Amino acid sequence: MNKDKLNAFLGIVLIVILFIGSSYIAQHSLNSINLDETNNFIGMIIYTILVILSIVIAPVSVMPLIPLASKLWGWPLAGLLSIIGWTIGAVIAFLLARKYGVPLVAKFIPMKKIYKLEKMIPETHLFLTIVFFRMVVPVDGLSYFLGLFSKISFKSYTLATIIGITPFAFVFAYAGGLNIYYQLGALAIAFLVFIIAILIGNYRKK
Repeated sequence: MNKDKLNAFLGIVLIVILFIGSSYIAQHSLNSINLDETNNFIGMIIYTILVILSIVIAPVSVMPLIPLASKLWGWPLAGLLSIIGWTIGAVIAFLLARKYGVPLVAKFIPMKKIYKLEKMIPETHLFLTIVFFRMVVPVDGLSYFLGLFSKISFKSYTLATIIGITPFAFVFAYAGGLNIYYQLGALAIAFLVFIIAILIGNYRKK
């Protein structure tokens, strides 16, 4: 495993650990908190803004906040707020890249990550590709890359983004409310699958 892949893996592990830790705190420490309508609304606005920033100012992640949002407002509303925030953030990043180009994008995300996407994104079937990538990793440099180098229309890009992030948002909002032991079990399975994939990849290279 090269250094870039190792750093990416460690970053994912850290986010998952923070997600599970946040779930534990939400389930054991927020039961006594009762927010009135005003504070609830303000909290939703703040959460949505943070989600937007997580896209525009990559690689900030709000994944650890999702369990807290699910606990405070219920997983359906938490998922909806995540969809709104991620969509707005993705649109902002796309438009910034398309209008101002590399000089501005380089201030938000390393261009090395952007250029790596060039090998992964095909020129054809771009709509379906965006949907797929949003389902897998909605918080990444994809928005900037597409704004810089693709010819996809704004409407198609926005629609593909919404379709792609919707399952992801609701799955993680729901997962944030699951028992901590289920989350640890899922983490163990995911880690095992990752190790098997690495071993298979190394075996094929021989």
